[in-house]
Amino acid sequence: MSGRSGDGEGSAVIVRMWEVRAHPEGFDDLLSWVCEAAVPEFEAHPMHVGTEVFSSTDGRIVMISKWRNTPAALPEPPGHLVARKAHSWDFTPVDR
Repeated sequence: MSGRSGDGEGSAVIVRMWEVRAHPEGFDDLLSWVCEAAVPEFEAHPMHVGTEVFSSTDGRIVMISKWRNTPAALPEPPGHLVARKAHSWDFTPVDR
């Protein structure tokens, strides 16, 4: 068992989890930037499957995006809105 779904190269879905912490006074603007600038920038990418955006009460914004191949890089968020630099991790589905 390979740990990946799909039979051939390029058929495995890659899930990217991206997380950033906003300055308290910049949370709304950072969330708007994610939803109105960052996500639309790669939604038209042919390997992009879909994206969901989540927020927490402690100022974090998480984006979960699914890709048919290597995910596109996200642009850097505006520095004045960010309390902690954005991080991302890639995952593949596990056959179980």
